[in-house]
Amino acid sequence: MNIRDRLRQVEQQRHVSAELNDKNQAENLGMGEAARNAMNDVNMAQNSSFLEIKRRCQKKAAEDDAFYQADSKETRQELKPRLELLVRDIAAEMGYPLSDIEVRQLGVELLDEIYGLGPIEPLLADPTISDILINGYNQIYVERGGQLELSDVSFISEEHLRNKVDRMLYTTGRRVDESSPLVDARLPDGSRINIIIPPLAVDGISVSIRRFPEQHLRPKDLIAFGSMTEQMFQFLDYAVKAGLNILVCGGTGSGKTTTLNMLSGLIPDNERTVTIEDSAELRMQQAHVVRLETRPPNAEGVGEVSQRELLKNALRMRPDRIVLGEVRGGEVLDMLQAMNTGHDGSLATLHANSPRDSIARLELMINLSGVDIPATSIRKQIASAIDLIIYVNRGKDGKRRVESITEVAGIEEENVVLQEIFVFENKLDKATDRMKGIFRATGLRPGCGKKCEAVGYRLPSDLFNFSQEVA
Repeated sequence: MNIRDRLRQVEQQRHVSAELNDKNQAENLGMGEAARNAMNDVNMAQNSSFLEIKRRCQKKAAEDDAFYQADSKETRQELKPRLELLVRDIAAEMGYPLSDIEVRQLGVELLDEIYGLGPIEPLLADPTISDILINGYNQIYVERGGQLELSDVSFISEEHLRNKVDRMLYTTGRRVDESSPLVDARLPDGSRINIIIPPLAVDGISVSIRRFPEQHLRPKDLIAFGSMTEQMFQFLDYAVKAGLNILVCGGTGSGKTTTLNMLSGLIPDNERTVTIEDSAELRMQQAHVVRLETRPPNAEGVGEVSQRELLKNALRMRPDRIVLGEVRGGEVLDMLQAMNTGHDGSLATLHANSPRDSIARLELMINLSGVDIPATSIRKQIASAIDLIIYVNRGKDGKRRVESITEVAGIEEENVVLQEIFVFENKLDKATDRMKGIFRATGLRPGCGKKCEAVGYRLPSDLFNFSQEVA
């Protein structure tokens, strides 16, 4: 019998015994049914759950700075005897009989909690969880299979959560305090983390952790998940190897980074790739990769290094490919100029709700960069630089799909011309009265096929003539 079962059994025995004693006591005192129920409710509140020992140990340990300080020099082995002694004292105080093995087991759990990230450590170890959303110390949501659900774990207090936030940031070189109340960072396992604290977060510290699969999702995995079809992948494979400039757009959590990771894996091994990100998340499979990451300003407000500065520097590093994690500011103009001046095969992501919206966002970001360029010239730059736009979306069923692959065909009457090559459609099946998803080719053969053929990649005709239903 493991420790939790044993504690649960003892708890149940104590609860039954307490109920019998209270009932006898109430009957002897001549209490009515309502009074006996009230006494039972009080006793149920007083009788702790099987996790009470661990909770009390955590609270007691929180009073000792050596347990929770991020820069504590005390090792696990040095802390272990003190922690086991604490477990024995708390268990004896509560009247729970624990064996030596059980004390050691609970001590190990507490060590993991102290040296890890507390209550969310099991959530981080769960491969089915893609997002962990902490709304204050007592409310933690998780996303499984694209659906949000309330978890059964929480922190002890706001101070406990703040200690864990400091531990998260200790190895990242980032900070969060009153002068800098929000921060983006990356955990050692590659997870992206956003933290915002009061007074900006009204109801307490808010933490958003976006996790990525431990193993890189391969194209065949995305095909198996119904995110795209074999024909769509073959086309993208040719496009990346032929050096087409590709923009991946979509909303938050739609799968842009996953798609960009998949595309980056198609880059030939003999090419030099430079990646530029706010928080390094891309998992490149090539050997010849230089990873660059932005730097926020220090406490004095100086020392910031933006994506635009990194991109300018990257152009001097003799890159064959430039991969931008996300374009969101003035660097978009430098990116387009690089694409138009010999740096083919560049990849980037962008927040937008459709391929057409992504063109409008690019125009807006160029205008906001402070450069006075006529709208016509901006559109010509965009049409000349970008070859393909991939739109990814998370459906109502929680599944992430490549819903459109669109070619930037050129410019006509001052407007950027787009033509869809592949599209995903939701249709009502009249026989079953249920929605079904269909990937299909529009039948248009892309003009960028000539670029592919020029470097030795001929696009088969059957890629542009198919229809496939997915669950």
